[in-house]
Amino acid sequence: MTRLALTKRGKAFIATVLFVKDLDRATVFYRDVLKLPYQGSDANSSTFQVKDQYLILLSASGAADLLATEEADMHFGGPARGLVAITVADVDALYADLTARGVTFVRPPADQRWGLRTAHFADPEGNLWEINQFLSSEEVRAPAPSTEQGASR
Repeated sequence: MTRLALTKRGKAFIATVLFVKDLDRATVFYRDVLKLPYQGSDANSSTFQVKDQYLILLSASGAADLLATEEADMHFGGPARGLVAITVADVDALYADLTARGVTFVRPPADQRWGLRTAHFADPEGNLWEINQFLSSEEVRAPAPSTEQGASR
């Protein structure tokens, strides 16, 4: 079995590509609401760069071209099948800032038993994002017991 290996030039992961139905609307969200560093656009894509990683928004026609398929064969919608997670310095501060800018969170900040504080939101296309920060060992707590009747651990 062949393993994914790093190249001599750097990391194996350099970009996250999100397929979007409405490129203009998605670009406005990432550029103007999230304020990600905007690199530019063409007819089928918009690119943002955060440190050594790229976030690329690709229109349905651009995605179909990339995958050598028909645009009508591209499936959008349905339940989320993944999320993009980023580590930030202060989840609560960013949560407050993004909420003030109109971002709707699907889950507010919460401490997770695996040592992260997380919050989740969706972009206008339904792509899920997690903002997280590492908790100190003193902050890591087991989740509160369920108060539902009949719940057991």
